Amino acid sequence: MNAERDQQTDWAWRVLDTPIGPLLLAATREGLALVGFHADERTTHRTLSRLRQTFGREPVPEIPHLATAADELTRYFDGGLRTFTVPLDWSLSSGTSGSSGSPGFNERVLRALAADVAYGTVVGYQDLADRVGEPGAARAVGAAMGSNPLPVVVPCHRVVASDGGIGGFGGGLETKRRLLALEGVLPQPLF
Repeated sequence: MNAERDQQTDWAWRVLDTPIGPLLLAATREGLALVGFHADERTTHRTLSRLRQTFGREPVPEIPHLATAADELTRYFDGGLRTFTVPLDWSLSSGTSGSSGSPGFNERVLRALAADVAYGTVVGYQDLADRVGEPGAARAVGAAMGSNPLPVVVPCHRVVASDGGIGGFGGGLETKRRLLALEGVLPQPLF
């Protein structure tokens, strides 16, 4: 979480139980800012400490975007939602600022992923690099996926290796397989 702020930002959080385990959600008044995997007590405590430092204040009890995100994620996991509409706060995307104040590489890649790679489809790392005008940047796309603060909603699980392999995933390969199976890209696990 490399966002630098000159002022305090209102934010709220909650843990959402899902079929892939507990997710830590954090939102600001701008939108959903974080989806964190494996939100056990230790991980949650560590992440909340970083968010307090990043946002410069204690969390507030509730922010509407947080409730929207929880509702949409619940519907996604139930099979009833294919496109997220919750506004996104990109401030936790590492590498967000380009030299001219425009979005940096990671944010450009993540925005392209969110806008252009639909439910039930996949894209290769190199293809995604080409889409943002950076041919030859497949490894950098992989790094951008690893720094994604909004997994599932910004669907880095839909990015796969060009050799047909599943590629990596910050939430673990089993989580990636389960998300791709939910979307019909892979067969559902037998157990």
